[in-house]
Amino acid sequence: MSQQLLLIGGGHAHLAVLEAFARKPLRDADITLVSRFDSSFYSGMLPGWVAGHYRLDQCTIPLPPLAERARATFFRDRVIAVDLVERVAYTQSGAPLPFDVLSINTGPEIDRDAIRGLGEHALSLRPIEKFVEAWQRLEARFSGAPRAGTLTVVGGGAAGVEIAMAIAHRAVTSALRLKVQLITGRRGLLPALKAGVRKRVAPLLPKIGVRVIEDEVVAIGADRVQLARAGELPTDVTVAAIGAAAARWPRDCGLRCDARGFIAVNSALQSLSHPFVFAAGDCASMPDHPRAKSGVYALHAGPMLAANLRRALAGRSLRRHIPQPVALYLLSAGARNAIGIWGPLTFEGERVWRWKDRIDRAHIARFNPDAPR
Repeated sequence: MSQQLLLIGGGHAHLAVLEAFARKPLRDADITLVSRFDSSFYSGMLPGWVAGHYRLDQCTIPLPPLAERARATFFRDRVIAVDLVERVAYTQSGAPLPFDVLSINTGPEIDRDAIRGLGEHALSLRPIEKFVEAWQRLEARFSGAPRAGTLTVVGGGAAGVEIAMAIAHRAVTSALRLKVQLITGRRGLLPALKAGVRKRVAPLLPKIGVRVIEDEVVAIGADRVQLARAGELPTDVTVAAIGAAAARWPRDCGLRCDARGFIAVNSALQSLSHPFVFAAGDCASMPDHPRAKSGVYALHAGPMLAANLRRALAGRSLRRHIPQPVALYLLSAGARNAIGIWGPLTFEGERVWRWKDRIDRAHIARFNPDAPR
């Protein structure tokens, strides 16, 4: 009887897993991929798409064809619970999905309770697929509008900065009638990055049309945000870019998680509590080798995850995966301009953008050979 491998989520690592199984099919194992979306939007191209540099079909990877090439069955559904004793996952529609080995690579969520009113009145960057749908509605609402609206981005990290610059660029290069303000939080602009990056970004923001406010948002309403020090600010749209949060169901089902709720794994990407469970990407945490939440690490983990899933199904010993200590970051800066970060080094310009563009397009082409160029 064939063993059952269940892949939950269509994240970066699972794309590489499916690619590996397409090249070399699994023996005596049936693969099921379940994802709440039928395509994977590449997060690295989101600012470029919002800024108008790409079409939607240039940034997405359809999951059913990728699953078919890997001889996997695709289910579009959302997993809401897992029984680790019976080894069955349950979806929102009620479908039971049995497994012998489970791999989890779901994207990050946003803590809807982090700020009062966020869940009711803010548009979240995560999941990206939901943001993409909402952004298309916003474009229709404010394109050629009789008056300019105010869009407020909450969060001064890389995601908030990139999306604020992308929207501001789109506003000055199209009929989109939006003014953009960025509220960084008490830690200020790009607190997790080096001072050299902040020195490059800080002057770009007002130049591109982004008003920067260093204050803490304590509440979000339908038409205003409440700040800790500066009172209320009117807003027509609020976008929350406050960082990754963990889904609740992994902890609820009994998987060992870190203090923030992310699935704790060892260097083989294997759960510390349940050896038949694997996890990679933003949903996972490696206590012995902590790294920032970034798609870069998920992509690099994918081939090793595929190898260890193959080995686990065959009852063989697992291989170790140690994330690289330094990762390359390329931040979009609105126009066809980007800022590169490699350890302590920073660099920017149109050439950096072209470099990023080549990397991003190659990523899409790797998993979606039919994507338009």
